[in-house]
Amino acid sequence: MTRKDLGLLVLIIVVGAVVTLINPRFILPINIANTANLVGMFGLSALGQAIIILTGGIELSVGSVIALVGVLFVDLVANQNVPWPIAVVMMLVLAVAIGLLHGLLITRFKLQPFIVTLCGLLIYRGIARFYTNDATAGFGFGQTFPNLEFLTAGRSYGIPNSFIALIIVAVIMWFVVHKSVFGRYLYAVGKNEEAARYSGIKTGYVIVGAYVICQVLTIVSAIYFAMYTRSISPASHGNFYELYAIAAAVLGGFSLKGGEGSIIGVLLGVVLLQELQNLVNLLGIPSSLNFAVMGGVIIIGVLVDQQWSRIRERSRTVEEARASREKLTIAE
Repeated sequence: MTRKDLGLLVLIIVVGAVVTLINPRFILPINIANTANLVGMFGLSALGQAIIILTGGIELSVGSVIALVGVLFVDLVANQNVPWPIAVVMMLVLAVAIGLLHGLLITRFKLQPFIVTLCGLLIYRGIARFYTNDATAGFGFGQTFPNLEFLTAGRSYGIPNSFIALIIVAVIMWFVVHKSVFGRYLYAVGKNEEAARYSGIKTGYVIVGAYVICQVLTIVSAIYFAMYTRSISPASHGNFYELYAIAAAVLGGFSLKGGEGSIIGVLLGVVLLQELQNLVNLLGIPSSLNFAVMGGVIIIGVLVDQQWSRIRERSRTVEEARASREKLTIAE
């Protein structure tokens, strides 16, 4: 755990203590469980977004993909009578296809990640609305899928299964990012893609792999959201969810320039973000201000990241200057 992570953990504890003093309902088991459920669902997509940011890219189509997968998955399971495990596999295949498409457009056709994913945001939302003719997709009256509902919206020993899924995925991603060769390549590409290429790293494969991982995690999150809401309006479902993911990653110490961040950090960022959202609700602040809170959080996160980077750069410069003076003194 880095200093940034420790600082973020302390901030989470302080904010939690303040909220509890203001409104003791914050620590009620039902409120904690509901917050953990939201942390699980948003955390899955935030982990995917963090992988992209680590390479110096951005993924703006997250919310639209969540809407598209929501209407497709519900329709397949509820109306087309497709067994839900097969529907899940179909959605994962779609995730790989979208990830490959975005990655190849960026690496082979040299398009900017912002442009590619912004177009994806518009295209996938449009397809979702066309697919349902702008109608709401949902389950029929009395339709139940016990196993699917337990895995997605149920709880084990009082803990939401979405949160358990997040922890399992986070452990896997921690090993991928921090302990594997692919993880080192992600950091190298984010720091300096050209230098990474000259050092023998196949940067194109790394970037494409990052977008595939992001989409897989996004679509897993989308299935959880679909089963949580059970009713998907293609025009609004998942709106601005990409901002939640970006904000969580930035709060967690991921630099939008790439090459920095930790899996623990993004998890703490998700927790803090949902804690702030809970604060807004418990204090009776109008929900319309949620996006204002989100924008403020992103700005503060970027400012802190920049200041932290400047401090580290100054410290590095001072250390290099001191080492140079010591070498000169020894030489004399």
